[in-house]
Amino acid sequence: MKISRGLAAAAGIGVGAGALALAYASLYERVQYTLRHFAVPALPEGAEPIRVLHISDLHMTPGQVRKAHWVASLAALDPDLVLLTGDNLAHPDAIDLVTKTLRPLFSAPGAFVFGSNDYYAPVFKNPLQYFNPNHEHKYGEPLPTEELRKVLVDGGWLDLNNAAADKVVSGLNVHFAGVDDPHFDLDDYELVSGPVPASADLSIGLTHSPEPRVLDEFARDGYDFIAAGHTHGGQVCVPGYGALVTNCGIDRERVKGLHPWEDTWLHVSAGLGTSPYAPVRFACAPEASLLTFVPKAF
Repeated sequence: MKISRGLAAAAGIGVGAGALALAYASLYERVQYTLRHFAVPALPEGAEPIRVLHISDLHMTPGQVRKAHWVASLAALDPDLVLLTGDNLAHPDAIDLVTKTLRPLFSAPGAFVFGSNDYYAPVFKNPLQYFNPNHEHKYGEPLPTEELRKVLVDGGWLDLNNAAADKVVSGLNVHFAGVDDPHFDLDDYELVSGPVPASADLSIGLTHSPEPRVLDEFARDGYDFIAAGHTHGGQVCVPGYGALVTNCGIDRERVKGLHPWEDTWLHVSAGLGTSPYAPVRFACAPEASLLTFVPKAF
């Protein structure tokens, strides 16, 4: 069967465009680390603003020095609080690099929860699986979870994996609660359930995956703000359309950024890394966020 020259040329152009897009996504945009800025009206009337740095989904592997240096440099922002929402590791030998990356940030108080890639290394997946919300989870080799936990706790940060805590931050009484990774059904909200204490000036909930069942619980208990990660912002997005998938139960419109969730604020970070088996980002640069908390509008 003969193929016309026009059809062959079109096919060649398509292949070339695809190759260029893949090169852009894997070699350029994937390492264009970006700091997002948001204002969150969640403080009591008359309170002084506080600055909260939200970091998520490092997915660190040995040798990712550029990413490590960029994240460590965020300490120069002098945040009042750091929130870390999981998936820090993508390789068992990355623990030392993660430690060096986060150590400069230990000068600020912080709180963390884990994601599945703090327990198990990522494995290869068919990308089409992400379009099936009920796909079976695959477990990679175990990661040094307890070593990572010790690093973060010794750095002074609160372990909120199915736990709650209270801490004074910049003169504010802050009530924290968090759940372990809902994506792997490790969450147990009952361990932290109950109304936010009346003494709290600010209440913050943490979860790795922004599963609606967990977000609804935080909102029902009266939390002012929820931080999450996991989605990678869709990771591969279509300009003008957005994320194709969220890899969890949240809607595409709230796959990243700051949005209301019932009567609370939800911030979903698009994260800073990728799985080593899918090292691409398109129309969704890697990010951390600096959230300036300001008084509510009364």
